[in-house]
Amino acid sequence: MNIKTLLVAMSLTAGSAFAQTADPIIMTIGGKNITRSEFEYAYNKNAAESTIDRKSIEEYVDLFVNYKLKVIAAEQAGIDTTAAFRKEFLMYRDQQVRPSFIDDDDIEREARNIYKQTQTRIDAEGGMVHPQHILVALSQQADAKQQRAASLKADSIYKALIGGADFADMARQMSDDKGSGMRGGDLSWIQRGQTIKEFEQQAFALNKGEMSKPFLSPYGYHIVRVVDKRNFFPYDSVRADIRRFIESRGLRERIISARIDSIAKLSKPALTPQQVINRRAEELMNGSTEMGGLIREYHDGLLLYEISNRMVWERAANDTRAQQAFFKKNRKKYAWTEPRFKGAAFYTRNQKDAEAVRKLLRSMPFDKWAEALKTHFNDSTERIKAVVGIFAKGDNATVDRAEYGIDKTEATPADNNIYNVEGTYGKMIKRPQAYTDVRELVVSDLQEQLEHKWVAELRRKYAVHVNREVLATVNRH
Repeated sequence: MNIKTLLVAMSLTAGSAFAQTADPIIMTIGGKNITRSEFEYAYNKNAAESTIDRKSIEEYVDLFVNYKLKVIAAEQAGIDTTAAFRKEFLMYRDQQVRPSFIDDDDIEREARNIYKQTQTRIDAEGGMVHPQHILVALSQQADAKQQRAASLKADSIYKALIGGADFADMARQMSDDKGSGMRGGDLSWIQRGQTIKEFEQQAFALNKGEMSKPFLSPYGYHIVRVVDKRNFFPYDSVRADIRRFIESRGLRERIISARIDSIAKLSKPALTPQQVINRRAEELMNGSTEMGGLIREYHDGLLLYEISNRMVWERAANDTRAQQAFFKKNRKKYAWTEPRFKGAAFYTRNQKDAEAVRKLLRSMPFDKWAEALKTHFNDSTERIKAVVGIFAKGDNATVDRAEYGIDKTEATPADNNIYNVEGTYGKMIKRPQAYTDVRELVVSDLQEQLEHKWVAELRRKYAVHVNREVLATVNRH
C-alpha cells in the first residue's frame, strides 16, 4: 500500500469512526435505526417531566421500544399519509421550522432599518418637541357666553404666567386636562402627526423656553410652553421599543417569509418556498438538535394517538360485548366493601313533581333515567334538578340523608328557595349487578388488556435490537 492509499484509508476510517461516535445507533426497531440523540431527547424529557415515577435508563428502554413499535404500526397502517395527519403535522412543523431561517442579527438589522427610516422622517419634519400645556376646556356646542368665559379665563391664566407665576403650578391648579395637569402640564416628547394641527403648529413654532399666547383648538383654549427641542432619540434608547414593535406587528414573520422566498429563488434548481421549509425540516429532524427532537416527538405523538385510538381506546370504549364479557370474567375484582345506592337524587319545586319523578323512573330501565328526566321535566322549562348514578357514602348529601341515615345540614344543591323538595328513588345494592355499574373501571381495565396484547403482537412482528455498549454511554459522552 503506497502512502497516498494509506492516507486515504486513514481518512476514511477516521471519518467513519467520527460518524459512529458523533451520534451512534443505539437500537434498531423493525428495521429502523434509532440514534442515541433521539433516545436521549425522549429519556431526558420524560425524566424532567415525571417527578414521581422517574425511570432508570434501563427501565425506560422498554417504554421507548413500545412507543416506537406503535409508531411503526401507525406508519404501516398509512396514517402518516392521510390528508388530516399531513395537514396537522405540517402546520405544527412549519411553525417550529420557520424561526430557524433567521437569527437575532436579522432582527437587529430590521430594528436599525426601522430606526433609520423613523429618524430620517422625524428629523426632516422638524425633530421633536417637549411641551407643557394648560387647557381651558370649551365644548364645540358652547354658546357665546360660555365662549367668552373660557376666553377670559385663558387670558387671566396667561397674564399670571407673564407676571411670573410658575407654569407647572398653574397647570396643576387650573388646567382642565387633569392627566397632564397632575404632571405640571407635561406632555413629554411629541413628533408631528401625534396631536391636533392647531396644537402642533404652535408647539413646533416656539423655541426652547418660549410660551404661546392662548389659542383655540376643537378642545378649547391652550397655553403651550416648550421645555425642550431635539432631533430623534439615539438608537440605544429606543431599541427595546422597536424590537417589541417588530414582534407585536408580525414583522418577524415577514422577515422570515422574505428570507425563505430569497432562498427559493436562488436555489439551483429553483424551489418553492414550501420545498425550502421541507428541506430545512429534514435537516433538523436528521440532526441532534433540540428542535429536531421536538418535531420528531410531535410527528410520532400524532401517530401514536391515532393508532392507539384505533387499536385500544375506541375499541375498548365501544365494544359493549367485550366489556360485558370482561366484567363477568373478573366480577370479583369489582366487588365493593360496602353496599351502594343505585338510583337518582332529585330536587323539585313541589311534592307533586317529586311523585311524578318516582312514577316516571319506575316505568323504565336504569340506563334511560337521566335522559328521561331531562326530556320529561326540563324540555322547555327547568322544573327539577337531578343526578343519576351509583353513590357511596359521602358522594351526595341527599342520598346520605335518605338512604344511609347520615344527617347532614347541607340543603338541596342549588336554588333551595325554589327547589325546596328533595328525594331519592332507587335501591341499595351489595355489589355491581352489571358491567354498566362499573363501566369506567371495566373500560380502563379492558384498555390495559388490549394494550398488553397489542404490544406483545408488535414485539413478535418486529425485531428489536438494543446496542448495550451505546446504551451505556447515554448522558455520559
